[in-house]
Amino acid sequence: MLKNKTIIDQLTLEQKASLLSGKNTWETYDIPGLFPSMFLSDGPHGVRKQLGEADHLGLNESVPSTCFPTAATLANSWDENLLEKVGEYLGREANHLGVQVLLGPGLNIKKNPKCGRNFEYYSEDPYFSGKLAAASIRGIQKNQTIACPKHFAVNSQEYRRMASDSIIDERTLQEIYLTGFEIAVKEGHPKSIMSSYNLINGTYANENKKLLRDILRDNWKFDGFVVSDWGGDNDHTQGVINGSHLAMPSPGVNGPIEIVESVKSGKLPENILNERVDELLSVILTSTAMSKETEIVDWKEHHQVAKEAAMKSVVLLKNSEHILPIDITKKVGIIGEFAKKPRYQGAGSSVVNPKQLENTLELVADYPINFVGFSQGFERGKQVNETLEKEAVALAETSDIILLYVGLDEILESEGMDRPHTQMPNNQLNLIKELSKTSAKIVVVLSAGASMEMPWLDQVDSVLHGYLGGQAGAGAMLEVITGKYNPSGKLSETYPISYKDVLFGEEFPYKGKYAYYKEGIFVGYRYYDRAKKEVLFPFGFGLSYTHFKYSQLEVQSNDVIFKMTNQGTCEGTEIAQLYIGKSDSQISRAEKELKGFVKVSLLPGETKEVRISLDDKAFRYFNVDTNQWEVESGNYQLMMGASSRDIRLVTDIVKEGTESQLPKNEEKLAKFKTSHFSDLEWVDFERLYGQKVPVEVTKGRQLLHANSVISEMSQAKNPLARLVRRIIYNLIKKSEKKGEPNLNLLFIYNMPFRAIGKMTNGMVSQEMVDKIVHMVNGHFFSGLGGLFKAYKKNKKQTKEFMR
Repeated sequence: MLKNKTIIDQLTLEQKASLLSGKNTWETYDIPGLFPSMFLSDGPHGVRKQLGEADHLGLNESVPSTCFPTAATLANSWDENLLEKVGEYLGREANHLGVQVLLGPGLNIKKNPKCGRNFEYYSEDPYFSGKLAAASIRGIQKNQTIACPKHFAVNSQEYRRMASDSIIDERTLQEIYLTGFEIAVKEGHPKSIMSSYNLINGTYANENKKLLRDILRDNWKFDGFVVSDWGGDNDHTQGVINGSHLAMPSPGVNGPIEIVESVKSGKLPENILNERVDELLSVILTSTAMSKETEIVDWKEHHQVAKEAAMKSVVLLKNSEHILPIDITKKVGIIGEFAKKPRYQGAGSSVVNPKQLENTLELVADYPINFVGFSQGFERGKQVNETLEKEAVALAETSDIILLYVGLDEILESEGMDRPHTQMPNNQLNLIKELSKTSAKIVVVLSAGASMEMPWLDQVDSVLHGYLGGQAGAGAMLEVITGKYNPSGKLSETYPISYKDVLFGEEFPYKGKYAYYKEGIFVGYRYYDRAKKEVLFPFGFGLSYTHFKYSQLEVQSNDVIFKMTNQGTCEGTEIAQLYIGKSDSQISRAEKELKGFVKVSLLPGETKEVRISLDDKAFRYFNVDTNQWEVESGNYQLMMGASSRDIRLVTDIVKEGTESQLPKNEEKLAKFKTSHFSDLEWVDFERLYGQKVPVEVTKGRQLLHANSVISEMSQAKNPLARLVRRIIYNLIKKSEKKGEPNLNLLFIYNMPFRAIGKMTNGMVSQEMVDKIVHMVNGHFFSGLGGLFKAYKKNKKQTKEFMR
């Protein structure tokens, strides 16, 4: 039964078809007198409503708004209440700026530390990611602004992201890559969700019935609308049939024309079209687009919330001889370009134009620091500058303590490109080496959105990691440095010692059509623990200016109860983490998995009883034979710890199982139950996958098609196409050498030909795209003639449809 039948009955077929794609880059279609349009805006950590000409990569300036810390930063707070609060303030600003749908949060799993977009994602752990995303969604939607979690699903690399096929086994899909979205949907109740660009086992996410209807709508009871990522609509008709509601940005009239023709031909039943329109209208009609009232924003208050969020997310990684908090009697020099020009957010579609941006040098006088001077030390994106280095060393030689502001340059973390490595820039590494030769104590203050190698760790005395702290990150860090706030953040991802320790890291990002998820469920700490591999910093790690004692662990019904005592001399907050394992499991599983967490604030000497409830995710695993969640019978270990590698208390519990039989393929997965992951072979992946794994065969020149990416023109039969590809590639490399990657060119280089039709507001039809591909495949003149005819046809169709 249609909820909005009265309205739908008044719409023509063309109007219904138009509603299922964008009116322009950011707005949905409206029908005056019946329903308004909604404005969608990027916004994982700030509202990015663009001024002037629109784009989706953050290239053109946007309306000023509060730049909150990124998701990777907020995750280190382990604070659901904080994320809900930040979400609420994001929702207020969206309402104030006339935005109905905020495109976030992002909660893809950090499968590999080199993914260029990891700064937008929470964690390597799905349970943790889901809990934080649900909190953020609840906050955003408090005032009817619509949250849009993304990118659904199995989207783990930026290279070739619009045409990469994620090959993944069913258990890994369910346990690692869907669980976070499941929690976000069931506990956050978002009114929209964004499908990812990629294919999943051969089917585009945006037209994947299993994903969008069977799981999302039928199983999880999602009642919002699905929007494609920008340009991520492949087959518009199949998208609508299988559960997608809105193709963005605007394909001009070509999207509606395709739907109309599909209905008339019988390919798309009109009752399915009506169903999608009804589901989308149900959201539009309850959105803020229906009201002329807008929130009044107190920008100073929002700035303070951004500061609180950044402060609670700072992670203390090292503090030899209790250098921090800083001693007011010590002479302090500040070194590093990031102290003058902060690194506070990532690059790409999430870039926010901050309302008020702090920097350390402007604020240091307001804090109890005996500041004696500043030296830049290095230049972003440049080679070693010996003059700057000498100036920095000279300052260090006259200082007792150096606050060294370093990290990852903007070029190393961006949408549209993956990181070339996990190291810091050479000029910063060299600077640390030179400064370590002086007598000054070195406090490293890091700014970055993801993990990195730290070969210099034993050369410095203290390390504070602020990740990407947003517009108020500088002040938040000074609060921690001076001891006004005791750091309580903990890492939401594992830091390997070296990138060579990353499982199958040499294959990332996958350059061909297929991206293989060969590690199965063993992502992040699940792998490092099972492989018995040492790490630089474990998942959940973070120090404090005080220390805590855990005691008296017990289980009462569905609650895990223990006591915590602050044994130090200052107030502090500890993040306790509950892990569950099954040492005698008959299936391949991690040694332990995060199943709960809590933040506990304690005065010096204070003891509190702490309680963590066990939910329906605590003991389950996905049985590929029964195609459902099961519980294995037997004894489980409940582990309470300060990190995944710092378990303080352990107790056992016996659980009655649900399964009638263990999955048959477990007999073939013996290698996944050992620590010898280096022995894994292709046949082991096929056993995990349960069937033959597709393999791409490329030999010499290839016939390309609409879903081939532009970079594949290197294989094209047309020499002109190969030349164009080479020119684009050279321009990209030239921009990277300058330290300013050209995001437009990167997007073009990795996009499929079909996106030309999806991203040009109707100027190019899919028939025109086919003729362009025909030219690329060596039929230049016949393709050119066909392109001209298709162009005239598109122009005529556009006029007729608009009429």
